[in-house]
Amino acid sequence: MAAAGWYHRDISQVVAEELLAKAGRDGSFLVRDSESVKGAYALCLLFQRHVYTYRILPDDEGLLSVQTIQGIQAKCFRTLPDLIGAYQHPNNGLVTPLLHPVHRPSPDEDSDGEDARGWGHTVPCPGAPPSSQTHIPQQLHQRLQEQVHSSPASDFMGFMAEYLTHHVQDLEALCQGHPQLRHLSTALATACRALHSEIDFTLAGLETLARVFEGPVSPRNPAREQGFLSSNPDLEMLLSKISTVNHLLSSLEKKVLKSLQEMVTRHNLALPSVAVAPLPAARPLAVQNFEVKLGKSQRAALTVDVESGTVTVTKRGSGSPEEVIPQDKILQLIKYQSVQSKVRLVCARENQKSLSRDFIFPSARKREAFCQLLQLMKIQHSNLDEPEIISVYVGTWNMGSTPPPRSLASWLTSRGLGRTQDETTACIPHDIYVIGTQENSLGDREWVEFLCASLKILMAIDYRVVALQCLWSIKIVVLAKPEHQRRISHIHTSSVKTGIANTLGNKGAVGVSFLFNGTSFGFVNCHLASGSGKTHRRNQNYSDILHSLALGDKHLAGFDLTLRFSHLFWFGDLNYRLEMDVQDILTHIVKKEFHALLAVDQLSLEREKNKVFLQFSEGDISFPPTYRYERGTRDTYMWQKSKPTGMQINVPSWCDRILWKSHPETHVVCNSYGCTDDIVTSDHSPVFATFEVGVTSQFVPKEAPGSSPEALACIEWESIEVMLKTTSRSKCYIEFHSYCLEEMQRSGENTFQNCDIPGFLKLGWSSKHLPVLNPILPDLEYLGDQHLLLSIKSVESCESFGECCLALRSAIGSMAQQFETFLFHRGEETGSVRGWMRVRVPRGHCGTRERLYEWISFEEEDAEPAAEPSMCPKLPPQRLRSRPRSLPEPASGYTNPAYFIFEGVP
Repeated sequence: MAAAGWYHRDISQVVAEELLAKAGRDGSFLVRDSESVKGAYALCLLFQRHVYTYRILPDDEGLLSVQTIQGIQAKCFRTLPDLIGAYQHPNNGLVTPLLHPVHRPSPDEDSDGEDARGWGHTVPCPGAPPSSQTHIPQQLHQRLQEQVHSSPASDFMGFMAEYLTHHVQDLEALCQGHPQLRHLSTALATACRALHSEIDFTLAGLETLARVFEGPVSPRNPAREQGFLSSNPDLEMLLSKISTVNHLLSSLEKKVLKSLQEMVTRHNLALPSVAVAPLPAARPLAVQNFEVKLGKSQRAALTVDVESGTVTVTKRGSGSPEEVIPQDKILQLIKYQSVQSKVRLVCARENQKSLSRDFIFPSARKREAFCQLLQLMKIQHSNLDEPEIISVYVGTWNMGSTPPPRSLASWLTSRGLGRTQDETTACIPHDIYVIGTQENSLGDREWVEFLCASLKILMAIDYRVVALQCLWSIKIVVLAKPEHQRRISHIHTSSVKTGIANTLGNKGAVGVSFLFNGTSFGFVNCHLASGSGKTHRRNQNYSDILHSLALGDKHLAGFDLTLRFSHLFWFGDLNYRLEMDVQDILTHIVKKEFHALLAVDQLSLEREKNKVFLQFSEGDISFPPTYRYERGTRDTYMWQKSKPTGMQINVPSWCDRILWKSHPETHVVCNSYGCTDDIVTSDHSPVFATFEVGVTSQFVPKEAPGSSPEALACIEWESIEVMLKTTSRSKCYIEFHSYCLEEMQRSGENTFQNCDIPGFLKLGWSSKHLPVLNPILPDLEYLGDQHLLLSIKSVESCESFGECCLALRSAIGSMAQQFETFLFHRGEETGSVRGWMRVRVPRGHCGTRERLYEWISFEEEDAEPAAEPSMCPKLPPQRLRSRPRSLPEPASGYTNPAYFIFEGVP
């Protein structure tokens, strides 16, 4: 049995249940990889509309058996097909015999006729003998044809097509133990024949230049050329020439330098001494002025001096003296939502109540610049040892396989189109720069040095490289200010290939994760499948990356990637297109009617369907589509492309995007989201976004451990209810993970279960079956920054049905607080959970303070002025996050009507 249609490899539990539900017959079954045990399998079996999952485990000798309860002898089999064959007979311990295998579905039309996860339509079965028949040539021809449509090297592809047609003997020779690919060598030599003359021409020029500085170059040694382990002399000669060119290029600079130095010494020439300039210090921020209105007609000027920590108010034409407000007297800054250019400043006065003043700026952009400067002023004069807020820059650019221009200033300073930085704040250096590129033809070192040099020119700071991860031409670089190096730890990098057969890195993703003090960050740069009709393939690419990217704490590897970090930023050339006639698109672009285009944006539509990027956020898009421009200009879209098969249409689209997802009750604000309009070397425009992110420090308790009897904080549960989208009847338990716990904690089995609603399983736990959790530190300030990760797991398979994240901050107090959130697994919504919890903090540990980012809040127009600050601990104001206009606001209740069972609605 060369291939088993019932073996589906690494599909998720949700997909497995969907396939069995479509089959609909009792005894329908499939096998997938286990999510809980590496090297094991999960047998999924349908009976009476419910799916039963059995684990198939290997023993030390590699024999496979279905997991049984203790005391029952397990039957062992050498191969998976043998095991499946045995359980097709009755009375073997399963709920029903294996009667109807559920085969892997055929690929959709938009998946290029190729299974998105494998090489063909059938998947090799583990332990099965190899097949005597092979369909590899036909499959390879199909993939080669796909590449012909997108590659300019059509002649070269012709040679390869010839090889695939007539020289499959290499495959037969390989199977017989002969590793030399003689026919491939011949085909390559033929295809590269024209390269000889080009290399000869280049080589002659390089050798001439080398002789000028070194004298005659020893001729190439024919004997050395014969040393290559290749079966084709022409190919050997070509490789020798390439090696010589490589050697000359790498050594030429050293030879020229040595020759010039010898000339200086020989002729006793004196070179003028050049003093090495010290690294420039960070430039002090210039004093900034803003024209504002006080009330309806009074005009004034606001002068912000970040270095001295003052704001000066000067009324125009009134003869009133200037009023200087020190930064420590500014209690609160309130942004109005109804009037985007209006802000209220709340200041303290001696022996009086606080004074509130409203200022109206010429534009919302100027207001944001003023707020950013005041925020920076607060940070610089806070005298804190560790930062509470940092600025993060994220950039993405498909470089189109061409070198970048000399200057990337507009990209790195967030200037251009869309929501951009005001000129007063554009050159304020960010704490962290994360730059993702696709189709980047530069070498890794060359690209990193270019970025560091660019930032040094712009910001006068020598940024440090935190991480670099590359997959072919997909690169991600993380740079940080020098003072943050000691704060960044636990750096991990990873990459995932999603190109042809998930084995080529021309498409895929690279990622970096790290801890900044106590806050975890994840960054993913991806390049998804191209083509207007490839939406399904892009969705599959996203799912594969989500499942396979190994980032973050290894102890959280079982959790959805989007839940492992305090903040996860996902960006790149996502390649989602606009579903509209190209002429209509161009008309809307000219009129700047972007809302009409966002309504047909594939990414927004797929997010509405909960297919991808669940619970992610994206800034408002107010810039034109960033693809596909004519190179050399930003005035024209080159939407037609001539191909051997005819004219290809690439409609202008927002292919390049930046999204993010953060833990609940954390602070993150997107301050800019746009693209450049002056970098024209590629058919994509670079895209940027900047963020203000709250971070936590490594907490130090006020009292040394052991100095007094330790009072413990505790997290208590009154009840938990879970609604799962599943046809399983499995009993479940809950795992609790958190950095504030010494180790993972586990609940008992659920005490309530109901599956009356088809396709859903309702579970419940009482307080007696839920553990009381004791955090490692009892301080309120520490616990307010912590989160719990919950995973709902099957007792039978130990696989997760879904995971979620809960913030402790809102549950701190003497009264239990209700929580409610969605469950996710492998990027899909799998259910919902709600319950009651409270976090008890012992007396003497309840002190807290206002964070730097909490003094800026949002307020409605008709709200009363803020009262004097209270001395009691308070929660931070709820921050508003931007959403694409094409997406609806989150529903206040459950998205699926079946969830109303919680409310007692049938």
